[in-house]
Amino acid sequence: MNTPTGRILAAPAALTGLYFWSIMPRITGKPEPAPMHTKFYAHRGLYENGSDAPENSMAAFKKAVDAGFGIELDVQLTRDRIPVIFHDFDLVRACGVPGMVCDFSFEELSQFRLFGSSERIPALRDFLEMVDGRVPLIVEYKSEDRNMDVCRIVDPMLREYKGIYCIESFNPLVLYWYRKYHPEVMRGQLSDGFLHDKKYRNWKKAPAVFPLQFLMANFLSKPDFIAYNCIYEGNLSRRLCRALFRCGSAAWTIRSREQLARAARYFDIFIFDSFIPDLQ
Repeated sequence: MNTPTGRILAAPAALTGLYFWSIMPRITGKPEPAPMHTKFYAHRGLYENGSDAPENSMAAFKKAVDAGFGIELDVQLTRDRIPVIFHDFDLVRACGVPGMVCDFSFEELSQFRLFGSSERIPALRDFLEMVDGRVPLIVEYKSEDRNMDVCRIVDPMLREYKGIYCIESFNPLVLYWYRKYHPEVMRGQLSDGFLHDKKYRNWKKAPAVFPLQFLMANFLSKPDFIAYNCIYEGNLSRRLCRALFRCGSAAWTIRSREQLARAARYFDIFIFDSFIPDLQ
């Protein structure tokens, strides 16, 4: 209706349609639902920092495999382009060393100890050989920019791997890379309630994290599942993706049985640490 009133009424309808289009995950051509092969994924392995099996260590991964849990892990590149498993971009928290992972070669990184243990930063290739398909994997790509070298280097290793895996990232461009080059791989969009953190509530950062918090880059990444911070389960976009679009939903990070009992109503799979859930 081409009248002032009609145009006024059309504007909210158009914005609503644009919103639903922006959050829509992949609807057709979905791959085998790899992360649904098990409900529980050990966050960075079955770890305890300060023990002989700290996070993202081979010892923690072996414990998860032996217990029959899936594994969630973090991958990034060294200076000499070797994929390693490490969460933070800098080494201070885990190794007590200044500098970024990408500032060091793999040989240099192998000299550092994880959380004061005898464990070292593992290479992705060694990890994949150890797991050998015994449990499913959620591989998080660590990327904060448009450089997709981590995808180009890690993907061939994963394609050679004989076990079940899927990928996820906070960076929608990682998912877009997989959408473009390897759509057969299941991909997950990581997100969080960024604006609940005061460091993001400013005019410089808020415009960048707002669409990520509300999954409004899904039009680009077309994820197969959403991995969301479990304390923000009420996020409208997350709930719509699960209820309306039947998109898989992963909760991170579940840290108690009580938290698991609550999250079970809102999520399909659970990335956990700090306790051992019942596999039955």
